[in-house]
Amino acid sequence: MNSKIRIKLSLMMFLEFFIWGSWFVTLGTFLASNLHASGSETAAVFSTQSWGAIIAPFIIGLIADRYFNAEKILGILHLVGAFLMYQMYISTDVTLFYSYVLGYMILYMPTLALVNSVSFNQMKDPEKEFANIRVWGTIGWIIAGLSISYLFHWDSPEATAQGLLKNTFLLAGIAAFVLGIFSFTLPKTPPKVSDEKIKIGDIIGLDALKLLKDKNFAIFFVSSILICIPLAFYYQNAHPFLTEAGLENPTGKMAIGQISEALFLLLIPVFFTRYGFKKTILIGMLAWAIRYVLFAYGNAQDLSFMLIIGIALHGICYDFFFVSGQIYTNSKAGEKYKSAAQGLITLATYGVGMLVGFKVAGWITDNYKILSGGVDWKMVWIIPAGIALAVFLIFALFFNDKSNSKKEVASI
Repeated sequence: MNSKIRIKLSLMMFLEFFIWGSWFVTLGTFLASNLHASGSETAAVFSTQSWGAIIAPFIIGLIADRYFNAEKILGILHLVGAFLMYQMYISTDVTLFYSYVLGYMILYMPTLALVNSVSFNQMKDPEKEFANIRVWGTIGWIIAGLSISYLFHWDSPEATAQGLLKNTFLLAGIAAFVLGIFSFTLPKTPPKVSDEKIKIGDIIGLDALKLLKDKNFAIFFVSSILICIPLAFYYQNAHPFLTEAGLENPTGKMAIGQISEALFLLLIPVFFTRYGFKKTILIGMLAWAIRYVLFAYGNAQDLSFMLIIGIALHGICYDFFFVSGQIYTNSKAGEKYKSAAQGLITLATYGVGMLVGFKVAGWITDNYKILSGGVDWKMVWIIPAGIALAVFLIFALFFNDKSNSKKEVASI
């Protein structure tokens, strides 16, 4: 890969995740302060991510992989997405806002696969080259958060009260428009599938269901769905909680989570080799419980360090469970079911698991209101901490796979 293509792919990744990080982190606070949304309404808006994840394989499998170049579809989806972002920017009604977000997420979630497809098509050795391109996505997300807090100050108490968080959608829309135009200059990535018949089961990974005959894989599969319930609490409630707690520059500080994610990603092979899959994934599960306990008992004054540590644990929470899970799934599936298995896990976690999680998080938030009109955040965090601990115990007691962890790492 020459330097010109590498720069183009890096910029593509940067913009792809800059867009997401520009509006998704502050979404919960925007919904509460600008649109006065209830917990259940907020849950419905966040659940659009899950619906997008469920529908995305069909867009990729039935359209992108068969008829059009990936870079062209990427461009079209982001240009339409830019228009929807503008509609979200000017929207003042939560019901109308929901319809725009739903449309946007149905279009955006497929682009996550498309940017990977464009990248892989230019690589001779993806295992060595992809990380250097993908890291720019994490950098993009971090820069978005830092910009909102330290450059534009849209998440300050004064700006939030003035409704300036709506500007995050304008920022994301501009970036989406730029990426939409830029996508047409990316290396050509023609469709890989020709006239062969595609089955719906292939697209959503139903062929991989036979892996559930393995008791240990079935336990992992169910645990993956269950752990997404506490995960949804973080995405939906972390920013509103930190804002209400009075933590300065909450969006910028939440970028610590992405920095942590990038660092702990490098440690996964070490943990896999030394401790094996089970202990690695148990550390990830336990981290979810610990972070929520820190949120429950921390504050933005003398115990602000507890909130910061809770944010920083994101790397362990996400990498040690989800990335480790992807590696484990890859090793169990074998060549025949590798793609189907990854598709099934994605559908189960980001689709079903988080859909349930957002619903539960919204219900809990609505049912733990206090007389002043605020939220009993202590209970809102203790409950997902308990759920995460319960999943930890289920997995610890019933999962007994003795797979060779070195082979699993090598199979990435």
